[in-house]
Amino acid sequence: MDDATARTQLESMLAELDRSITVLRGDPDAPGDRSLADAGADLTDADRARAMLDVAARQRTAVLDALKRLDSGDYGRCVDCGKPVPEGRLAARPEASRCVQCQSVRERRR
Repeated sequence: MDDATARTQLESMLAELDRSITVLRGDPDAPGDRSLADAGADLTDADRARAMLDVAARQRTAVLDALKRLDSGDYGRCVDCGKPVPEGRLAARPEASRCVQCQSVRERRR
């Protein structure tokens, strides 16, 4: 993947993540009558939204890191071993920072 295409995809991802984060944050001070059942449902919704916000924030960080690697000339190289990240992996996940082998090792350690 060439740098211009990668940058376009990453910037588009960043904009979409920013929009999603804004929506997920919502307005906690919105007025309205709430029953006890509504409060319980709100808690579940709030937990779900918080989890989705955490995922979106991590994804946003990965995209910003990929843009930094692009600027420094390191984009497309594994941050662990330095080998090229396969084109197919970058096409599917432009923010990928590791080759498949290093990513597999990292996931097994979790």
